[in-house]
Amino acid sequence: MEFPIRCFTCGGLIGHLYEKYKELTKDKPQADALDALGVDRYCCRRMFISHVETIKEVSRYPRR
Repeated sequence: MEFPIRCFTCGGLIGHLYEKYKELTKDKPQADALDALGVDRYCCRRMFISHVETIKEVSRYPRR
């Protein structure tokens, strides 16, 4: 679905960094992109690395 605004574990604000993260990962490895954004906590890094965009797949189905 959509990228969460806050980290599930620590509650840190991370939602505003996702678009920059997607741009940086085109040129750099994931770890370097997260270092450049200043994401230091393991729990917050996990949120970026484990996120799977499924909004396009889900939006194909109508709401009931």
